[in-house]
Amino acid sequence: MAVPLIGLTGGMGAGKSTALAALQRLGAEVLSTDEVVHELYGEQSVKDAVVERWGEDVARDGAIDRGKIAEIVFGERAERQWLEGMLWPLVGERVAAWAQQARQAGRAGSSPRAAVLEVPLLFESGLDAACDATISVSASDEEIERRTSGRGLVGVAQRTGRQLTQAEKAQRATFSIVNDGSVEELEQKLAEVLDNLSE
Repeated sequence: MAVPLIGLTGGMGAGKSTALAALQRLGAEVLSTDEVVHELYGEQSVKDAVVERWGEDVARDGAIDRGKIAEIVFGERAERQWLEGMLWPLVGERVAAWAQQARQAGRAGSSPRAAVLEVPLLFESGLDAACDATISVSASDEEIERRTSGRGLVGVAQRTGRQLTQAEKAQRATFSIVNDGSVEELEQKLAEVLDNLSE
């Protein structure tokens, strides 16, 4: 049986990372595009490109300062477009290789229950078209406020302004999960999704 490719998304503070970890515990192969970007920032070619574009201030002790880059790109559309134009093809290559590996594992008999790709801008980027199914994770405004307060995130308004609303994501997704309870409750809901996909 083919391993289904599932796109996972949700608004900031909705619990995407918690859901991704739960899906991994439930037997899925998982990949976070945020983690891929983090790894790419460690590559010399990417470091060289951003330093050439924005100067030595964006690299401290040889490492990319993601906070400084966030300050630049979330306030300047042209700079964000430049960064995305450089990073997204590289992310796409990593995702394609990972998805192929997960599906080959399925053909070899050591099949994961699903291959789950976490993408904050899943629908906005059009990556949902490559997925067999999608999951949107949402939470109440009160829960999101509680989870995001104290994170010290730069450009929260600009980040969320680029995203579809929680309601829009939920409407477009194959499965919509409300994450206002415990981790155990979230995991149970996700287990039901995986069961549904394997039927």
